[in-house]
Amino acid sequence: MKENVKKELDTVKGMVLRWQKSYLGWATPDGGNDYLIGEFSEEISMHVSPLVRRLYENGFLNLSEYHEFMESCYNQINVLHDLIKIKEAETKKTPKGIYA
Repeated sequence: MKENVKKELDTVKGMVLRWQKSYLGWATPDGGNDYLIGEFSEEISMHVSPLVRRLYENGFLNLSEYHEFMESCYNQINVLHDLIKIKEAETKKTPKGIYA
């Protein structure tokens, strides 16, 4: 893989991680955050997948590189899901009330 293609993929990966952080910030401690996971997945499908597919179709990535990169992006959906569940669980452990 050429250096300029690697740099482009690094930029895209950073973008995906920023999206993930943003979606995690929108998660509410009360639950009902499954829609965030769906929207994050849709962002990857709509914006990342077509770009990376074009890189593959035009010979800038081989099939293995294409699959590896897309798998790493889609894996971030599972990571977001896990982080949201942790956030929800931590909030449920905190007792509600006024403390002196």
